[in-house]
Amino acid sequence: MASTIIDSRIFGDMFSDARMREVWSDENRTAKYLDIERALAKVQGQLGIIPQEAADEIVKNCELSQIDWVKLKAKTEQIGYPIIAVVNQINANCRDKLGEYCHWGATTQDITDTAAVLQMREGLALIEQDLNEIGDALASLAKKYRDTPVIGRSNLQQATPITFGYKMASILAGIDRHRERLQQLKPRVLMGEFGGASGTLSSLESGAMATQAALMKELGLAQPLISWHTVRDTIAEVGAFLGLVGGSLGKIAMDVKLMMQTEVAEVFEPYAPGRGSSSTMPQKRNPISCLYIHANISVARQHSAALMDAMVADHERSTGPWEIEWVSLPEIFCLMSGALKQTRFVLKGLEVDAGRMRSNIDMTHGLVMSEAVMMGLGPYIGREYAHDLVYDLCREAIAKNRPLIEILAVHPKITKHVTRAQLEAMCEPANHLGQAGVMVDRVLAARA
Repeated sequence: MASTIIDSRIFGDMFSDARMREVWSDENRTAKYLDIERALAKVQGQLGIIPQEAADEIVKNCELSQIDWVKLKAKTEQIGYPIIAVVNQINANCRDKLGEYCHWGATTQDITDTAAVLQMREGLALIEQDLNEIGDALASLAKKYRDTPVIGRSNLQQATPITFGYKMASILAGIDRHRERLQQLKPRVLMGEFGGASGTLSSLESGAMATQAALMKELGLAQPLISWHTVRDTIAEVGAFLGLVGGSLGKIAMDVKLMMQTEVAEVFEPYAPGRGSSSTMPQKRNPISCLYIHANISVARQHSAALMDAMVADHERSTGPWEIEWVSLPEIFCLMSGALKQTRFVLKGLEVDAGRMRSNIDMTHGLVMSEAVMMGLGPYIGREYAHDLVYDLCREAIAKNRPLIEILAVHPKITKHVTRAQLEAMCEPANHLGQAGVMVDRVLAARA
């Protein structure tokens, strides 16, 4: 019976992704244990460290279909770790006690850590795919709305006009930095472990380093320079990376939620009949995906911190911090997969109302163009004096409920230097989008 949001038959595909749940499933984790034991026997047979006959027999019996799950559960609960229980079953299935050579020179943490790295490799591949798709969606929006004015907001107040393409390109630049970070961390993080009891491989009299090198080559992982049983920076780095990605997804969700407000109504999550409806208010169209994104990345961030806690490990084999990773790694990957999936959905079908964006700019009757007016008047009357003058005239426009242009166009200290046509040009939002288009082009060009 499922008891968590991630494994729930009802909520599971809203808070996570089935592909990621499979990566962190009992079946896939156990399959990774078997992959490692198989690879270890294979390379040790080739190196002459164990008899080739034993290696062949062990390889033949490292099959997930041969696992007795009831016995595995019972033995794991008895011992506290599943590796011995898996090795016991491999050994029992081998003929003539050849299975006694299984797990030769390894320790439980070697197999557990290396399996986790193999799972992370699969999980990060899914994360990378999602980031690429999200980046493509943002790039499409940035290109389509490159020159579409929308009000910029500061402290939740209208600031100066930008473009919606600029807004999307700004977020896209951050997503592309995450893609770059992912490529940079892979060589550090995708590193296996094979060190034996205290990490020195004292369990093997000869061929220890050759075994380690061959094992990592067989698994497609980097060979560690030194054992990392209680030096967990690479695992924490993955958590930190996912936390950063979550922050960017949260930024997207936050802006979409705010822009969906009835009073704003500039963008909307994709429409589907009944989606976001209220049980009591038929008119409502609530944000849905954004809510799940916000919840997921908030919990995932706590798991990032927990993985930092797991770094504080005692001596050469720890007493508890290691197990934090068992809890947090699967959950942070699964929660982030859900947030990424919901973000993909939002961005690929985002509904944009350019007309409403323009009307929201115009709702202050020109007040949001005060900076442009101030800078336009600066060469004539000085920037500081222009600031104070325009400030006072903005207050007057508010008090009299009149468009700013009407106040400006009759002030003698202004009409002395500029015409109404010049003032109207200063008050036109499309004339004061700065370098928004140039910056959008730079982001898109860098991506290409």
